Amino acid sequence: MSHALPDLKLLRIFVSVVRQQGFAAAQQELNLSTSAISTYMSQLEGQLGLSLCHRGRGGFSLTSKGELFYQETLRLLGELEGFERYSAALKGELRGTLNLGVLDSTVSDPALPLAEVIGAYSQEHPAVHLHLSVMSPYELQLAVLDNRLDLAIGAFSTRMNGLVYQPLYREQHWLYCSERHSLFGERRIPEEVIAQQRMVGRGYWSQAELARHGFKHSAATVESMEAQLILVLSGAYIGYLPEHYAHPWVEQGGLRVLLPATFGYQAPFSLILRRGRSREPLIQTFRDLLKAQLSAR
Repeated sequence: MSHALPDLKLLRIFVSVVRQQGFAAAQQELNLSTSAISTYMSQLEGQLGLSLCHRGRGGFSLTSKGELFYQETLRLLGELEGFERYSAALKGELRGTLNLGVLDSTVSDPALPLAEVIGAYSQEHPAVHLHLSVMSPYELQLAVLDNRLDLAIGAFSTRMNGLVYQPLYREQHWLYCSERHSLFGERRIPEEVIAQQRMVGRGYWSQAELARHGFKHSAATVESMEAQLILVLSGAYIGYLPEHYAHPWVEQGGLRVLLPATFGYQAPFSLILRRGRSREPLIQTFRDLLKAQLSAR
């Protein structure tokens, strides 16, 4: 095995192939043909003197050493990107790309002044390119862990090793039904009757979390608040929604809260980042602006 550092271009191609789980799937991201990707991967394996992945009819998978090398490659590329940002900051101007992730349907949340923070950040650091993604809680954590995202904001019921969780605020959720549902016009609905209704669950909820919200099983599953709202508005299901998100439909008489004394919970929102990256200039400046905006409220 050569002791020289592998070509960074080859390392980035390798990471893309692993992230996309195959050469064909990585074509669009890399803007390369499968034959070119195969050639580059062979060059990397030749430099290293080891096989990184299995490819063929059985599909794509990493070898045991390939998995170890992938994790180390993510760490190295993350540190290099941080170093580039630090070098730019020494010149007095922040440059580079800030990759930010957030849960869907937060735009209507008055507790999260994200638009104001982004506006202030863009005005103070016009040379920084912002890339904003909307993902599920699990996807946000995974993307921060492998450095596809620098920061993410969301509610995370389970935590991953290697991430730092900075508490922000709590988001109120209530259980809703629509005007099309049979319970909409009822009063004094017993808890057990509500618990027997067809309910929409979240794909990232465990069975234990579903039970904590008062239900043994769900009749439908969603991955976003917009999908959940659509199913609740259909009248075929009841489901939990953030109070701020459901508010316009409640005001119009299209939704009502079901037994708020029993069915309701607060989702703790956090800002997450990969451990060891908190002092990178792009990340630190965004965190400081977000903290200042939240403190001012």
